[in-house]
Amino acid sequence: MSDTRIAIVLGTRPEIIKLSPILRVCDRRDVPYTLVHTGQHYSDELDSVFFERLGLPEPDYHLGVGSSTHGEQTAEMLTGIEEIVTEDDIDVVVVQGDTNSVLAGAIATSKLNAELGHVEAGLRSFDREMPEEINRILTDHAGDYLFAPTEESADLLKDEGIDESRIYVAGNTIVDAVEANRALAAEKSTVLDEYDLTAGEFILMTAHRAENVDNRNRLVNILTGIDRIASELDQPVVYPIHPRTRKRREEFDVSVPETIRLIEPLNFLDFLRLEDTASLVVTDSGGVQEETCILQTPCVTVRDSTERPETVSVGANTVVGTAPDDIVEGARTQLSKPTDWDAPFGDGNAAERIVDIILSSHTENKR
Repeated sequence: MSDTRIAIVLGTRPEIIKLSPILRVCDRRDVPYTLVHTGQHYSDELDSVFFERLGLPEPDYHLGVGSSTHGEQTAEMLTGIEEIVTEDDIDVVVVQGDTNSVLAGAIATSKLNAELGHVEAGLRSFDREMPEEINRILTDHAGDYLFAPTEESADLLKDEGIDESRIYVAGNTIVDAVEANRALAAEKSTVLDEYDLTAGEFILMTAHRAENVDNRNRLVNILTGIDRIASELDQPVVYPIHPRTRKRREEFDVSVPETIRLIEPLNFLDFLRLEDTASLVVTDSGGVQEETCILQTPCVTVRDSTERPETVSVGANTVVGTAPDDIVEGARTQLSKPTDWDAPFGDGNAAERIVDIILSSHTENKR
């Protein structure tokens, strides 16, 4: 058993999915860890069901912060994480991504006698109006172990003056998660039958980012563009609607076109099955851009920028903004391409690599 004590901090669906391979490696190799759930996602459909379906252990701590302002949410997380790291004598804190949970973990750790590991370091959209961009930058500059998913991400960290000794190209743990669960989803998920869908004959959409769903015009434009794609292809659109988007749609009194079927949020296996069998995915999610790239499913991103430019470079994704004409044109372009691109996110062994680096580097640093 290792004597390096790790705390793994998560709080949202993507973090649960992308950190699950690391949890499994730690369990298999008898590496002690403390699992901290901030409770940033407070809907059961987006939270506890993922632990159950992915066969993960219950968190050791659940901070239960729920929904509030950025400041209130981050402050409550920071206080809780600081107490846990101190009381459990944690050596290394691991965070993933760009959420308020990540920022709180980074700030708390930077003030304590512990090291910080950032999984998925070096992602940049170059849009500082996005709260996630600020979270990424601050976390990377505070981190001791920056696990970049690609060489391009590592280069961006170097361009910001970060010492190369802190940067490790590890691959992306989403490859580990998708490879571990793709066949299982095909075998066990009944989502196609449940919603009367035929593989290759439907469109999957997601939209949840604040810059889209908190802006009525952008939300309407996204729905309009996707409705036009659906009509042109004569295919239904399936939209597992995020609680945030549902709330905003009701507040804005926005009607949903008949081509778009709103369904409840899905567990990871069901959603993975839809991504794998859709003819096209339209999204504003960074994680979905990665997953569709791995699954060879064409993707259209309804944002003005992306922190996953590798998906665009290989031809798996196009970034079109939210104008309906641009969404339609982006869909046509993606559907006209071959889908035999090479996913750029590693070999599916990112979690093993990350754990190896933490254990060997922390042991070396203690000498």
